[in-house]
Amino acid sequence: MARKAVAQELSRERILTEARELFATFGYRALTMRSIAKAMGYSHGALYYHFNEKAELFYALIKDDFALLLQRQREMIVREHGFSVNLLQKLMMEFVWFGLSNPNHYEMMFMINEPELQQYSRTEQAQCLDMFAIVIREVMVDQPGAESRKFTLPWNLFMSLHGFISYCIQFKLSYEDARRLADEHIRLICVSLDVDSAELQRPLVKMVGPNVLKSIVI
Repeated sequence: MARKAVAQELSRERILTEARELFATFGYRALTMRSIAKAMGYSHGALYYHFNEKAELFYALIKDDFALLLQRQREMIVREHGFSVNLLQKLMMEFVWFGLSNPNHYEMMFMINEPELQQYSRTEQAQCLDMFAIVIREVMVDQPGAESRKFTLPWNLFMSLHGFISYCIQFKLSYEDARRLADEHIRLICVSLDVDSAELQRPLVKMVGPNVLKSIVI
């Protein structure tokens, strides 16, 4: 079959759809471009028309997943019109919902440790952390010691949520199964931030400034 004809018949979208199922079933390491193509009924040359290597194919999958997660988080922040403990809680719950509603996606995005993938996913992972960091810093800006914790606190919060999600995925808990636990986990995180309990009930909203909004929307 001519190369052009193969490219037309075997679309990039079809490759991504079927490759996602294969990665979820067999894992990243067990698959090759040849085995992926064979499972789809094509020669591996048909895949190379669209992707130079397996890592690039895998990255195309998780890049779409990161884009979806980041877009949902941005929309939530803009919809709230300001920063508050309430927004932070919603943002954390959104992250838990995404991970437990899309466990295969989440594992691909955050839990696969393959050296050849590191060059691909760092930017998107950093964007997710930056989203949390922006909200946390704005909520905590008036708290004592906030300046000294502005880099470590977002990372610790992110890792706490990641640990919760990873545990639930390991034991095959759905979002509905873990929702009450997630509520309690997030509440305890917010308490640990030394935010006054009254503010947990009636959040102090900090309006989104143009510079901060721009960094979120871009």
